[in-house]
Amino acid sequence: METHMTHFPDIGVEIHGHVGLIEIRRPPLNFFDIALINQIADALEGFDRDIEIRASVLAAQGKAFCAGANFGDPARQAQEAAATKGDPADSLGPINHLYMQAVRIFRCRKPVVAAVHGAAIGGGLGLAVSADFRVTCPEARFSANFTKLGFHPGFGLTVTLPELIGKNNAELMFYTSRRVTGEEALRIGLANECVPQDQVRTAAMKLASEIAECAPLGLLSTRATMRAGLADRVMTATEHELAEQTRLRATEDFKEGVKATEERRFANFKGR
Repeated sequence: METHMTHFPDIGVEIHGHVGLIEIRRPPLNFFDIALINQIADALEGFDRDIEIRASVLAAQGKAFCAGANFGDPARQAQEAAATKGDPADSLGPINHLYMQAVRIFRCRKPVVAAVHGAAIGGGLGLAVSADFRVTCPEARFSANFTKLGFHPGFGLTVTLPELIGKNNAELMFYTSRRVTGEEALRIGLANECVPQDQVRTAAMKLASEIAECAPLGLLSTRATMRAGLADRVMTATEHELAEQTRLRATEDFKEGVKATEERRFANFKGR
């Protein structure tokens, strides 16, 4: 039974007993930007302050869970720059600010279950992997598609993905930019459960409820031990990722990668 709701522009936040629910509401693809990551971090920090909440679910409306950042949208990039009082032509400000918000997510103290019912692409994969567990379905697709964009992985994925699925599996995802199905995600440890698509959120809520049945202090203590230093490792990684992304964003290959992705064709990379 829903007992409380807090309103944000781009997410819905509900409380069901001891479980908090965050729903991304930018259908169909749920592209993220600074504002969305900031709202998710705000909601998770709010859950941390509420002693009644012991676990949470991160879900999304629409076709995708989160299709990453929309690099092909100049208007969105200008909005991001304005949000950080930056120059729209200067990618450093917006990306740097986005990374800071993402690290806030990793610093939150309570377990999160991601309900991945559709595509989790690029930074959307990073968001899914920031959660403790992932419930997915055969139709979902997971992709670290950065190299196909002529880019470098971000969102701390160079730390979180190899820790979750092993270094070589992470390298395979990074170097190929391939899309991994829900079944394959389950097999390699990228997902914890794979259920029919219309049951993903229900199964995620069930898992979060199972977690929430445990003693809250013991739960907080154990999670703190298991994730000790993770946010700091992510922060260090994102500083390097940011430098590489900023460098590569200025290349011809990045412009071609974004254009080819938008036009659904193979890119003609030149190595410059």
